[in-house]
Amino acid sequence: MESTLGEKMKALFIITGRGIGGDAVMGLNIAQNLSNRGFECEFALDRTAPGILFKKRSIKWYKMLIPQAGGHAATKSSLFKAALKALKGTWEGYKLIKKVKPDVVVGVIGGGAVIGCLSAKLARVPAVGISNTPTDARICRILNPTIMLPESGLFGIKGMKNVHSSYSPIDPKITMGNPDNALKRMPPSFKEDLPTILFSSGSSLFELMAKAAKRISETDIEANIVVVGHPLKKDFEGYLQSPRIIKLGYIDWVPDLYSLVDLAVLSDDGVMIHEAIACKVPIIALKGVKYGRYHNMASVFPGAVVESDFNNLENTLKRALKMKDEMMEKASYYGEKVIKASDRIADIIVKAAMKKI
Repeated sequence: MESTLGEKMKALFIITGRGIGGDAVMGLNIAQNLSNRGFECEFALDRTAPGILFKKRSIKWYKMLIPQAGGHAATKSSLFKAALKALKGTWEGYKLIKKVKPDVVVGVIGGGAVIGCLSAKLARVPAVGISNTPTDARICRILNPTIMLPESGLFGIKGMKNVHSSYSPIDPKITMGNPDNALKRMPPSFKEDLPTILFSSGSSLFELMAKAAKRISETDIEANIVVVGHPLKKDFEGYLQSPRIIKLGYIDWVPDLYSLVDLAVLSDDGVMIHEAIACKVPIIALKGVKYGRYHNMASVFPGAVVESDFNNLENTLKRALKMKDEMMEKASYYGEKVIKASDRIADIIVKAAMKKI
């Protein structure tokens, strides 16, 4: 897509987090959609971010200050400290915008959304915020068009200025997995005649998810218990010693794995749950896995996602296994909408870049 001067249009993404997990994935998924439309996309991460996901894709990025307040777990103290840093971050963002000269700035989640929108306003460049926390939702919608993801308190609100709702953007390739490829990677203890239950809290394995896998391995539920993710602490490995547990660690073949599993026990996370929904996988959202965050994804995908706390997980799993066909049907319905989310978000960014909204 070209600007009025005949040059390629350019988007600058300012992304919160460490360039490893869901926030980075969302930014890259949106950027891929824009690139397919002829945009040139550049990226900025916090100066402390290792940016592993970007390195793996050979993508360079700018370094700047992008403060975080803790998202849904933010406190008054963390918000105050982040606000002070935001002044410096906004100035750094302003200078970067002047250097990069984008047609539109995309601020992605939390501090990335706030700094992106503030610095773009200062530089008088169109911007779009991608919001999933209460703080970025409040600030960004005052400044410019903002996409409210399901974790945002304003998701689904209609008729409010600058507010647009969307499911989280995913890469459609997540749905192209091959179960035969996953089977080849399974150990001899894997039994094809049993249902397969996936336990995951993302690329990192949190303690409560490891405990959940251990708890279920001690029950009479007959299933392959598959755990993915690199343990956040070495001690967490101790929960996974049962011969019934298949430890896969960090993997880069998630699409293949999703095509094999019958049910997934996941942390209450936006991107990961969206990806599983797109793959038509019934989900149990385990509450309290990550720093007490609660996104209520069961209300976003009713019938396809059920939630459970740790103590009730066994009973919830047994019920879900009996209902998995009905849950899969619901997941299939929502999955079609989730796959279109990147297009919807990109449409809004294009309109902003062309100053049509």
